[in-house]
Amino acid sequence: MRAAYIERFGPPEEIRCGTLPDPVAGPTDVLVEVRATTVNPVDTFVRSGLFRTPVAFPFVVSRDLVGRVVAAGPGASGFAPGDPVWCNSLGHGGRQGAAAELAVVPVDRLYRLPAGADPLAAVAVLHPAATAYLGLFRHGGLRTGDTVLVAGAAGNVGGAALTLAAEAGARVIATARAADADRCRSLGAAEVIPYDEPDLAARLRAAAPDGVDVHVDTSGHNDLRLAVDLLAHGGRIVLLAGARTEPVLPAGRLYMKDGSIRGFVISHATTADLADAARAINRLLPSGALRSREVELLPLDAAADAHAAIEKGADKRILLGL
Repeated sequence: MRAAYIERFGPPEEIRCGTLPDPVAGPTDVLVEVRATTVNPVDTFVRSGLFRTPVAFPFVVSRDLVGRVVAAGPGASGFAPGDPVWCNSLGHGGRQGAAAELAVVPVDRLYRLPAGADPLAAVAVLHPAATAYLGLFRHGGLRTGDTVLVAGAAGNVGGAALTLAAEAGARVIATARAADADRCRSLGAAEVIPYDEPDLAARLRAAAPDGVDVHVDTSGHNDLRLAVDLLAHGGRIVLLAGARTEPVLPAGRLYMKDGSIRGFVISHATTADLADAARAINRLLPSGALRSREVELLPLDAAADAHAAIEKGADKRILLGL
């Protein structure tokens, strides 16, 4: 099979596009013919060695895929050849990645692509939407009627968070660039405040006079002074970006509000958590409610260039077609 892979950790130039032996599915695995994969920031962390996880070389990169079932092992019931499917948790934890013509997926990490869902539009949102869902619901305990603040709301994870929170009946406040205000409103934000607003704190307090129940900063800035100040009694702050940040925590104000802070890395999510997220994602995929920013489809042999672009902060979603 053709695949994009590395033989050692390093910069994007370490990615090779060539031929590897076809993978062999085990009894509880499904062999999938891949139609497209994505390049996520975390994929660059795994490739570089920044995110330490078990890897067997040669290592196929990427974690997301859409495709069709080729064959299912005897212990992988529920899937048949030709079924359209997706996965968003390959390429780490000892699992080979998805940037190949064929991929082996454990049955408990594979989901059906619902009828009416566009495969390429779907693969672009799978990882961000699962991250947003678990951040909001599993770790943020979001409930109907909550006030949710999404910082960095115009990005891929932020946009998915807006959609999912609004769909769950929350009132959603977004911070983003002024140029992205219309996009944020279209995804469900009740109010959008430019993040570079001189009176940002005052504007946010006015927008949430009773406080913020769930605070999610997808930008990775992690201003905990402001986040704690805005919290409602019992409010929850979820950290899911900004691995190198070392913000100041006003601990006294946090505990006086009965507040909490949770760290969250989707690579550590259980299969049960991922399945919960998949059900929510599949409910919204056919309608196109979950939608990505600008998407660029590249051939597999552009994988190294795609990784380099993501590391330079490309403001678009990059897919690799097979």
